[in-house]
Amino acid sequence: MNWKQHEWAGVFPATLCAFNEDESLDEPGLRKYLVELAEVSGVQGLTCNGHTGEIMSLRPAERARVTRICAESVREANQRTHRHVKTITGVSAEGSLEAIDHALAAKEAGADAILLMPPHHWLRFGRSARTAVGFIEDVAAGSDINLVIHQYPAWTKAGYTLNEMLEMVKVPQVKMIKMGTRDMARWLWDYERLKDASPNLSIVTCHDEFLLPSLVEGCDGALIGFAGFAPKLMIRLVHAALDGDLQGAKEAQRLVAPLARLIYNFGEPGCGAHQRMKVARWLMEEFSTPHFRRPVRPLPIEEVTRLRSDLLKLGFPCRSLA
Repeated sequence: MNWKQHEWAGVFPATLCAFNEDESLDEPGLRKYLVELAEVSGVQGLTCNGHTGEIMSLRPAERARVTRICAESVREANQRTHRHVKTITGVSAEGSLEAIDHALAAKEAGADAILLMPPHHWLRFGRSARTAVGFIEDVAAGSDINLVIHQYPAWTKAGYTLNEMLEMVKVPQVKMIKMGTRDMARWLWDYERLKDASPNLSIVTCHDEFLLPSLVEGCDGALIGFAGFAPKLMIRLVHAALDGDLQGAKEAQRLVAPLARLIYNFGEPGCGAHQRMKVARWLMEEFSTPHFRRPVRPLPIEEVTRLRSDLLKLGFPCRSLA
């Protein structure tokens, strides 16, 4: 199947979350951002409540509220563009019952799918293969919503083995794997074995820092925070790579690389990168607020000033800090 005919292939921006200075949700600002993002040609679906969207700082009711705002914004955009952009929302929970509760709340709020993160106590204590596969089976059976499996880096105790993923993709609700293994020696092998087992499965990269290599190795798209920051650039790069246009992808990468270094500073996506992304988009007057929720502290003014200066050097107009 050509990736253009696959409803779970292409570019899925992981979205930022807008907060007021008092840490309340900035709902008008969030809606404006989500509608504008969903209207970008080439966007297949928006993913709210991911790590980029600060899921760990949101209370359960707020996660459902953000999902509803995202679903409503996507529907508004779809009515204007006559497309079917999807709403995906993150679910992060420590047990199956809690995860099912969050999945059901997401479903009621209008999500088309959930991005199911592994329980984070696994990062410390690990788990058995049966527990890992059983978690996916539990949430699928208890919520009956489409699932995107969030594969964590191989160096963590929460990353899934190939054999575990081969069992997970037998679950009918599993439509996509967000492949965050960050082990490029495994990438193509895992991709080919999973596609052999489940040809209609979508495997997308979340390797912002290895974006082009992972797309070229074997991939069906990208679910990345950087697409919530610079969607048109990401769509240009990802679509060129998926079409086999390596020259076009490399040309796009030359535009992306300096901006990516500014945000990611040669590292993996993480809290610092997500904060720089939000502040940068605010500086460019394309996001309503620069605020993160505690315990994250504001970027020092020196770093904000340097970020603004670097954006200006790259040709991006920015607001005054005076």
